[in-house]
Amino acid sequence: MPHSDSEPRPAADGARRKRSGGDVIISARDVTVEFGSKTVLDGLSLDVRRGEILGFVGASGTGKSVLLRTILGLNAKKSGTIEVFGIDYEKADDDERLSVEQRWGVLFQHGALFSSLTVLENIEVPMREYLDLSPSLMHELARLKIDLVGLQPDAADKYPAELSGGMIKRAALARALALDPDIVFLDEPTSGLDPIGAAEFDELIMTLRDTLGLTVYMVTHDLDSLYTACDRIAVLGQKRVLVEGSLDELLAFDDPWVRSYFHGKRARSIDVTEMNQPPQGVA
Repeated sequence: MPHSDSEPRPAADGARRKRSGGDVIISARDVTVEFGSKTVLDGLSLDVRRGEILGFVGASGTGKSVLLRTILGLNAKKSGTIEVFGIDYEKADDDERLSVEQRWGVLFQHGALFSSLTVLENIEVPMREYLDLSPSLMHELARLKIDLVGLQPDAADKYPAELSGGMIKRAALARALALDPDIVFLDEPTSGLDPIGAAEFDELIMTLRDTLGLTVYMVTHDLDSLYTACDRIAVLGQKRVLVEGSLDELLAFDDPWVRSYFHGKRARSIDVTEMNQPPQGVA
């Protein structure tokens, strides 16, 4: 049966849903990923559009981080295609891969900061790998990133062991922004943060998206993040994207897991009508 614009669209058929004002910058088609005899993703299709914050959600162990790592070229796929900025990363030559890598930034779930490097030195790692800059210019740019993510200047000389959980997330985000990317990948960015810290991080992401023109691909379990920050949500289940669309569309989608996730006890504590309004006071 055809889907109207107001209905959620199952994504297994690979059909594209256009978000106004955004070109497709990541296109995954019929992606299958296996580990040994276990199939984790099977015929998965998904688009990510320029300028959106896409929330990618699913039950634990369904393969959310597997897809992220596959997009980044860290996991091999059995079949299907993934294009980033119109380039098939798997088939790209070295120069094409370099051009793609300089246009994305990644915040892994636990920050993945190098413990033996200061915050400043961690942020400079991508600059040293991809750019030919003087040490003084790298220091200056790294300090700008520290300020951009809301860390105090003295955080520059601290080591990861000296940082709080929230500071680690922000330092890792600063490193993800080191090359001024077009898209940032966030893997469970608010996990381990208290509600106030998580809300502040969501607001930071929205502000950076609006001020820098970023596209954000966010793997998350955080309902507040989905309600507050995400323009669109994709739900992973049965080894593929079950449905993707706005929050209203997902709330109307008839699937047991989607219903329990968005209408369950934790969800009922959130005023969906209020949370579904445009964010206020976000630059």
